[in-house]
Amino acid sequence: MRVGVLTGGGDCPGLNAVIRAVVRRGVTEYGYEFVGFRDGWRGPLEGLTVELGIPQVRGILPRGGTILGSSRTNPAKIDGGFARIEENLKALGVDALVAIGGEDTLGVATALHDHGVHVVGVPKTIDNDLNATDYTFGFDTAVTIATEAIDRLHTTAESHHRILICEVMGRHAGWIALHSGMAGGANVILIPEVRFSLDEIAAWVESRFRATYAPIIVIAEGAMPVDGDLITKDATLDAFGHVKLSGIGEWLAKQLEQRTGKEARTTVLGHIQRGGTPTAFDRVLATRFGLNAITAVKDGDWGKMVALRGTDIVRVPLRDATGELKTVPIARYEEARSFFG
Repeated sequence: MRVGVLTGGGDCPGLNAVIRAVVRRGVTEYGYEFVGFRDGWRGPLEGLTVELGIPQVRGILPRGGTILGSSRTNPAKIDGGFARIEENLKALGVDALVAIGGEDTLGVATALHDHGVHVVGVPKTIDNDLNATDYTFGFDTAVTIATEAIDRLHTTAESHHRILICEVMGRHAGWIALHSGMAGGANVILIPEVRFSLDEIAAWVESRFRATYAPIIVIAEGAMPVDGDLITKDATLDAFGHVKLSGIGEWLAKQLEQRTGKEARTTVLGHIQRGGTPTAFDRVLATRFGLNAITAVKDGDWGKMVALRGTDIVRVPLRDATGELKTVPIARYEEARSFFG
């Protein structure tokens, strides 16, 4: 059997660990051949391939990013896109496809499965917002990086008696903000799932200063005030219809300076959160996902995604993962609110 592998969407720590595990087990235990597709769905659309075998996956376990490259190419937005992919897979002799990605990438994989393509999915997103799996790889690395940044911000906040705001990723789900904020001892955590009140935040800030400590606020990029909308960089959309978010941290800093008279500074972590070496947790999870994904290929269990349930790796329908986002439950957010102010 000849198996294609691709990585789509934003880069994510642990992608290379998945590729390595898929190829190692596939070659040594099942005798499969592999072809790597370049730059997400652009690869099978345009027939862009790279050699993929055991020599190519040696030494990539600790590397961030993806050796296959990635993109946000959406075949659904291209005339005849799905037909072109089917034709190219047939021409290349590819019998099955392992698609590693988030909601958008796996949404395309679901559509291809409906067209009869043999697809198995692997969930990837630092936002941890894919349904049907307890955790996605990349999330632990992002939280660890954000927590380290928050730890460092505490010392400079206390030294200068400033409000320090740390903006983290999280378009629709606030998992990174919640976990890093709790781990880093933030005084306020703001997430997309719960609109925030500027007056309430200002009161928490004042309370913190009265206790002779400087406040640290962690805010997800998709968080919104009760009487406002998303702060966006511009009006353009990507191929999957997403706006470019930017600036909620700076906006909040200006608002709090006006209300409290205290100096406020913002740190935007941005792509730092998803770059670099994956944590041990993400390396192990990504490896287990890869091993189980290629076993699903061997079993002919098409249209499925590997997922973490407790400590077990299971298979779930791709539709279960992409039907709706996994957002932060209110009860989880209420736990964090005990430390606000």
